[in-house]
Formats: sequence, structure tokens, C-alpha cells
Amino acid sequence: MPADTSTEVLPRGVRAGYGSGSVATGAFGTVPGLMLLPYLTDSLGITALAAGAIVFLPKAWDVVLNPIAGRISDRSDDPRGPRRPWLLRAGLALSVCFALLFAAPEMDATALEAGWVLVMFLACATAYAFFQVPYVAMPAEITHSYDERTRLMTWRVALLAFTIMLAGATAPLIRDAVGGRDGYRVMGLAMACLIAVGVVAAYVGTRRAPVGAPVAATGSLRDQLRVVATAHDFRALLTTFVVQALATGCMLAGVDYVATDVLDQKGAGTILFVCFVAPALVLTPLWSRFGTRHGKRRGYLLASLLLAAGAAGAALAPIAPLWLLFVAVVLVGTGYAGCQVFPLAMLPDAAAVDARDTGGNRAGVYTGVWTAGETLGLALGPGVFALVLAIGGYRSSTTGDVAQPDSAITAIVLGFSVLPAVLTLISLRWLVRYSLDAQEVDHE
Repeated sequence: MPADTSTEVLPRGVRAGYGSGSVATGAFGTVPGLMLLPYLTDSLGITALAAGAIVFLPKAWDVVLNPIAGRISDRSDDPRGPRRPWLLRAGLALSVCFALLFAAPEMDATALEAGWVLVMFLACATAYAFFQVPYVAMPAEITHSYDERTRLMTWRVALLAFTIMLAGATAPLIRDAVGGRDGYRVMGLAMACLIAVGVVAAYVGTRRAPVGAPVAATGSLRDQLRVVATAHDFRALLTTFVVQALATGCMLAGVDYVATDVLDQKGAGTILFVCFVAPALVLTPLWSRFGTRHGKRRGYLLASLLLAAGAAGAALAPIAPLWLLFVAVVLVGTGYAGCQVFPLAMLPDAAAVDARDTGGNRAGVYTGVWTAGETLGLALGPGVFALVLAIGGYRSSTTGDVAQPDSAITAIVLGFSVLPAVLTLISLRWLVRYSLDAQEVDHE
């Protein structure tokens, strides 16, 4: 590694090409978290607890699969690059499986329909593992620069934010415009096409990325996981990110319920999503500049506090004016932008420091463990939210037109606001233990 990599700059086309992969990850990460639980409880008539299990189990499978996918990509050898072929193969498979996820045929038994969703979501999760893990591993090999990784993540998070807004805002509109189960089918097909666009754009856009030929670290997968587990800074960063993914998963799962059952305005769900994501489109470059000037960890701390403050403010949803709820969600979105830019830029730092110190490449294993943790957090979010609904006595139906008891309304509000705020604050216990800075990362 060069002694000074701080001035290394990637071509803009490579940054944009790599960031395009977030179109796929954003659509898949957002739509099931937003739509799958209501689809199960309010369209298929599945109980909240059973629906929560269906949402959680395929993601739990990813927790096991992701480190394996990382190990496989570490050992891949292809003239197109060790990671890029996986983007195309797994990404297109994900697109097809996603189209089928919301297309459950009408059967006589609810259990059979639930089984369809479970199998299709499991297939989606498997394909996503082999797309996401190589994709997240690429920055550690594309550039050695501490600051350039932040700039690279700025493109990724900006496109991620745009996709979350696009998918999160249009998916409910498509469903409601068509209506019924056909609405979910059409919505699923539209989102599958969006995923395919992101996959192809990332594959084509990274064809000129300056990726070398890293040497895979020796030893079994268990040996590699043991080394990763001893990396203090990575462990602290991962724990912070997983707990915050759990908080974000709770909020995503609650958007449709807040709009429908608390505000009694289905269109409010789209506005909430725009308020959540729009700040990231404007503020992501500003977060990047803040990180360059003040450090990534300090930026991550500030962003986390803003996210927690906004989530706590959303607890006023049942009694406050609607505009105040939107302001609280804008604050959440402001913090969320930083909570994506900084950890995603800090992850390749940790992997690169390990590769420099040990002489072996474990980027895929690092990102496999990372995405496994992220997947677990995002999967637990809807599951925990479903548990909160069950405790509150939420009433499932096949039409979605059922009056909910006051206890269920309270559960929706708490699961959407107070719980994510508390989880975000708890996550800071680990973030303050992270110690890598520019001097450490760029040191020869």
C-alpha cells in the first residue's frame, strides 16, 4: 500500500456505477420491510405473530449464509474482477424471486399462501446474500484512501436515499391504485424491474473500477471468522450498526400502520416516506464534508443523536398536528443519512487495516459478517414490531378494514417511535469504543 493514499481520487463514473448497486439494495431493503407485514396481516389474514415469523426466518437464514457468501467471493477468480460476476448472477435472480414474492396464488388454505411467501422470501434472501456481500466488499479493494471511501459512500447513500424514496413512496401508491391482492402483484413486478435496473447498472458501471488481485487469506472459514471476531474496532462498529438496523426496521414496519390506523390517512404513508428520505438527498454530501473535517466517528455520533431525537418526537403522532410529525420524521431522515454514510465508509477501513496488518484479504468475510448483522437487525425490526402489535391486541384481517382497539394504536405508536429512539441511544455504547482514524488507516 502506498505511504500516502489520502489524495487518491476515483473517476466519477466509477463512483456513480458503484453507487447504482444501491438501487437494488434500497428497493429490496425497503419494500419488504414496509409492505410485507401489512400484506401478510391485512391481505392474507395471517396473525401478527405468524407474520412476524415469516418475515424473520428467511433473514435469519441470511445470517448464516452471508459469511459463507463472503468467503466464496474472496476466493473467486474471474477476469471481470472477483466480485462483479456475483452482482449480475445473484442480482438478476433476486429480481425474479422478488416478482414472485407478492404474487401468491389464491388458495383454499391460508397456511398454503403463507408457505408461498415464506419460500419466495427465502429464495430472495439467498440471492440477496450473494449480491450484497460482494457488493459491500468492493470499496476496500477499489480504493485504499480513507477519505475517498467516504466520497464513494456518498454516491452510494445518495442513490440509496433516492431509491428508498422512490420505492417507498410509489410501492403503496401502486398497490392502492390497483387495489386488493392484484395491487400487491403489480407492485412486486414494478419493484422487481427496479432491482434489475440497479443490478445491471452496477455491473456495467464498475467495469473500469481499479480493483487489483488481492490474495485471499489462508485458513478455514471458522479460522477467518475467529480473526474477524477479535477485531476490536470492527466489532464495536458492527454492534452499533446492527442495533440501529433493528431500530430502523421497527420504523419501516410501522409506517403503513401509522398512516392507516393512527392518522387514518393512507396517503400519509407516502408523505412520511418522503420526509424520511428526502433529507438524505440534500444532506449526504454535507455529512461527507463533516466527516472529512471532523472525523467519521464524530459524524456518526451526531447523526445517531439526531435520529434518536426525531424518533422520540414521533411519539406525539396521536395528539400533535400532522405537520409536527412530518418535522420529526425529517429529523429522523437527517440523522439516518449520516448513519448510512459513516458506518459504510468505516467498514472498508477496518477490512483494509486487517489486510495490511496480516497480508491476507478477508474483505468478503468482513462484509459477510457485516451484512449478516445488518440483515439480522433489519429482520428483527419487523419481527419485534409484530410482537409489539400482538401484545397490543392488533386485529388481522383479509381486507385491512378493521377497527383497532386503543391498546393496538398505542402499540403502533410506541413501536414506531419510542422503541427505535431507545435502541439508537443504546447503540452509542459501542460506537464510542471505535478508534480508527485517518492516520491509522492511511499509515503504511
